[in-house]
Amino acid sequence: MAREITKWSRLPSITSLQNEMNQMFDRFFGGWGSTEPLMETGMLAPPVDLSETTDKIIAKAEVPGVNPNEINIAIQNNTLLIKGEKKEEKEEKGKSFYRMERRYGSFARTIELPTSVDPDKITAEYKHGVLEITMEKKEAVKPKQISVKVG
Repeated sequence: MAREITKWSRLPSITSLQNEMNQMFDRFFGGWGSTEPLMETGMLAPPVDLSETTDKIIAKAEVPGVNPNEINIAIQNNTLLIKGEKKEEKEEKGKSFYRMERRYGSFARTIELPTSVDPDKITAEYKHGVLEITMEKKEAVKPKQISVKVG
């Protein structure tokens, strides 16, 4: 049985393959880990850790250099919204910058919560550039311990 050799009219270059893979990861992760989608929108997206205990949900967001009084936190439809702005420092006369890598501007994060929380029992604390939001779960979703009686 003879096989025919098929000639490829065009093989993709390594660069185009890498670009396609980058685009695929950007679509899948929504730009997480990549600054390009954030630069296009002009929006910063602070990293957030979300953890859960039996009676609370805790979110920790890195927002260094942000005035804690200018951070807005809201809960709507089981979604946490964190908004604010990192303001640029005033440029001093006579100072030349050789490098400016720090980012400034508005930021917003929306995080879908794994369970319902009580909007009246939410606290927020800002320490060392980290915003910690503690949200108590609603009574209906807290696990209840049921003891078994021996008869």
